Amino acid sequence: MDVIGFGGGCHWCTEAVFQSLIGVDKVSQGWINSIRPYDDFSEAVLVNFQPDIIDLKTLLAVHLYTHSATSQHSLRNKYRSAAYYFSEKSKEEAIALLSEFQKEFKGKLITKILPFQSFKPNKPAYINYYTKQPEKPFCKTYIEPKLLLIQQKFKKNIRHEK
Repeated sequence: MDVIGFGGGCHWCTEAVFQSLIGVDKVSQGWINSIRPYDDFSEAVLVNFQPDIIDLKTLLAVHLYTHSATSQHSLRNKYRSAAYYFSEKSKEEAIALLSEFQKEFKGKLITKILPFQSFKPNKPAYINYYTKQPEKPFCKTYIEPKLLLIQQKFKKNIRHEK
């Protein structure tokens, strides 16, 4: 079992996306921080995965395609685009993969590869937000389009289609 953190917008959305993937055993939603200057907490998830079933390349690709990985905006501190690594091996692999993925995007990827520092879980009422409340307007507007995108682009990695 390996773990990686991802920040890329709303953690409700990110949680639902990674929960839908085969080989992902657990997604913890909350806030992650790193080292200066990224030591403020931003919305993120921790993804526990089985690397023999789903690799870091696929996880990073899913991450990049399901949030604004090329967009700078005023809420970037709260919604930092980042992959948080737990080992030097993961760091090196993520840096190489990010460079490789840059070719697939028109704009410059702003995703940071950062060391994981700490995690604060979200309140229990918000955990599994999409699973508990799929009919909510937020889910229909923001989460479902991301799930449809990965069902099309990462079909072989989807746990089940809705």
